[in-house]
Amino acid sequence: MGSFRKIIHVDMDAFFASVEQLDNPDLRGKPVAVGGNEVRGVVAAASYEAREYGVRSAMSGKMAALKCPHLIFVKPRFERYKEVSNQIREIFFEYTDLVEPLSLDEAFLDVTENKFGNPSASLLAQEIRDKIKATTGLNASAGISYNKFLAKTASDINKPNGQAVILPKEAEAFLEKMPIEKFFGIGAVTAEKMKKLGIHQGKDLKEYSLQFLTKRFGKSGLHFFNIVRGIHNSEVQPHRERKSLSAESTFENDLLNQDELVSALKKIFQELVRRMERTKIQGRTVTLKIKYKDFSLQTRSKSFEQFPNQDKIWETVIELLNQTPLTMAVRLFGIGVSNLNILEDRALYGKQLWLDFEE
Repeated sequence: MGSFRKIIHVDMDAFFASVEQLDNPDLRGKPVAVGGNEVRGVVAAASYEAREYGVRSAMSGKMAALKCPHLIFVKPRFERYKEVSNQIREIFFEYTDLVEPLSLDEAFLDVTENKFGNPSASLLAQEIRDKIKATTGLNASAGISYNKFLAKTASDINKPNGQAVILPKEAEAFLEKMPIEKFFGIGAVTAEKMKKLGIHQGKDLKEYSLQFLTKRFGKSGLHFFNIVRGIHNSEVQPHRERKSLSAESTFENDLLNQDELVSALKKIFQELVRRMERTKIQGRTVTLKIKYKDFSLQTRSKSFEQFPNQDKIWETVIELLNQTPLTMAVRLFGIGVSNLNILEDRALYGKQLWLDFEE
């Protein structure tokens, strides 16, 4: 790639579901959903067998069960996923110190200068995937290119259990053919806005000036202008600062009774305390997250000059709960702390901030 950087994006295939199938042979070859159930909750991950029926992560358990009546729901085991994730992370560090985790199951690696002196990023990606398979029994896919956006795009091309390369000379032609909703940073709402303008593929987006895109899409306009031309200069950042620590739970039944609400919050608070003690993390801002039965979301926060102790955090949670009367039943609570006492080199797991837990 000449003077270009060599970036690998490694993405585990159906990670949570694959770990469950690995640990429980009875689940192999069957449609599995991690998280939620037939009545409540949200699917955190779906096996490839479940995806064939249209089951996807972030889908309600109820909808998933309708799409796949013989879907097997299993409870998430985040400690186990973290354990496997750490094994995979160690493999990455055998090749380069420039590792940027995005979540438990994916990361960017800058292998321009690597510990084996191997000039082929493709061969390194294959080696890494083989080592992950040998060590954990799980499949990974990989994308290779000269920037993070294209590497992440490439990792989807031959999923599952495959890899693809987008070379600098191929990038613009590849992006011109790519559906607009596949571009990083273009979500469903933005994609719909673009389609109304006649923008369906990269080549359509390329026809619009920076001035037009900035006027129509604000600061994101520059990002859209650049990525369709294969320009994405963000470096692999090995130290990611954790922004918050939290715990949340979706209830079997919607709650409105004050005693039930407080009891539910107490269990979530106890889980948060366990996580704070384990990670030695403290935070000066306490946040209560409330999702109502109509799926509307509200957050209430309070900040302190000093790090509040456990008693003060609990007192604040109750204060936030009672700040404004609840007019609708609650389906989910979350409690989090932010403005943390940790530095970048103590970063843990990237963007995965709100984790469900099972009682």
